Amino acid sequence: MSCAIHSNIPRAEPAAVTVNGVTIARNAIHSEMQNHPAEKPIAAWHQAARALVIRQLLLLEASRIGIVPEPAVDEEGRREIDDEAMIRGLVEREIRVPEPDDETCRRYYDRNKARFRSPDIYEASHILFAALPTDKEAYARAEQAAAAASAELQAHPERFAALARTYSQCPSAAQGGNLGQITPGQTTPEFERALTALAPAETCREPVATRYGFHLIRLDRKHPGRTLPYVAVAGQIADYLRESVRRRAVAQYIARLVSAAQIEGIELSGAEALRVH
Repeated sequence: MSCAIHSNIPRAEPAAVTVNGVTIARNAIHSEMQNHPAEKPIAAWHQAARALVIRQLLLLEASRIGIVPEPAVDEEGRREIDDEAMIRGLVEREIRVPEPDDETCRRYYDRNKARFRSPDIYEASHILFAALPTDKEAYARAEQAAAAASAELQAHPERFAALARTYSQCPSAAQGGNLGQITPGQTTPEFERALTALAPAETCREPVATRYGFHLIRLDRKHPGRTLPYVAVAGQIADYLRESVRRRAVAQYIARLVSAAQIEGIELSGAEALRVH
């Protein structure tokens, strides 16, 4: 009788995976699979095997050139394991990452100014008629109440704060529905779409449905975002460019090691190494 206990382990895996004569343990590959989610177990197995082959290549190269592990300790007192320290030492010794100069940073800033724009800020108010979509009767009642209040606001927009204090089921009711300042991503997508479509002092004409119920939304004022000056983001740009260069350099270094290695049990070309890393 077959057993399903190990059904998550691929059946078509190679007999053994070796790199320069060193065997990658099967149980190590199975453990590594949790770090490489995939639709099929065999795909996760191959990704895990490739990652461990690259790790082993780096450790072998570190040993070959005499890297001595000097484990670092982080701010929480956690000590780096020796293998990680050896790989870090190898990378620090073998890979030189040039510092991005000011001209390069400014060029990146000029080409990507949209990335350095502060978000728009909205000052908004709302009236919430709370109900869960799963409670169909309550949700229908909330929609009807919101529609009636919306009709009243169309005739008497100056009554927004009074209606919020009377009907809103949000803590903001005490402030006449005032939510203060809102930036993108702070509300539900439906609420945000309705809010950003309004002009200052405008109230939505139809109740806005969200998972919390129905909202009547008023945009009180909008403060457009602005492009941050170069001096404010120069350090951030330099860090990004430095890390981008470092990643490419490490990937190319790994690709060279893969191209020169004897790997059995799994296919891993230099180009694949670039993608794995």
